[in-house]
Amino acid sequence: MRQSVQELATLYQSNLFAAAFNICKNAQDAEDVVQDTLVQYYTIKKEFESEQHIRAWLIRVTINKAKNVTRTFWRRNKISIEDYMETLVFETPQAENLFEIVMHLPEKYRIVIHLYYYEDYAVREIADILKLSESNVKIRLSRGRALLKEALKEEWDDDK
Repeated sequence: MRQSVQELATLYQSNLFAAAFNICKNAQDAEDVVQDTLVQYYTIKKEFESEQHIRAWLIRVTINKAKNVTRTFWRRNKISIEDYMETLVFETPQAENLFEIVMHLPEKYRIVIHLYYYEDYAVREIADILKLSESNVKIRLSRGRALLKEALKEEWDDDK
């Protein structure tokens, strides 16, 4: 017995997601696990005895894939931004505060700000590294600075 992947997704996606989320404790990882499970079902040539057999197989594969995700090197070794901040040494509390605000910028601004100010790269070098035009790097720096200025202004106003 074989069912189409679309039928299975409709019937079991929420159950598979719940099983994966229970293990991964992360919605994005759980979605990836469900997708990988359905892809594996689509690619295997196994015949199943019944709909219950398909369901049991899907849940077992989902659980195994979710456990594999939690065992990956990346997952075991990632740390939160707060834990990372504790490992860094700053000259002043203001420098630490500024770095924390930079780390909360959107990624495309955070990267260019970090490369420009913390790693001392020139605009041309940043453009080469990120495969962007120099004008795009300048725009991102400008917008990143504006976001920083706004964040620092809000914080300054909060301190008063």
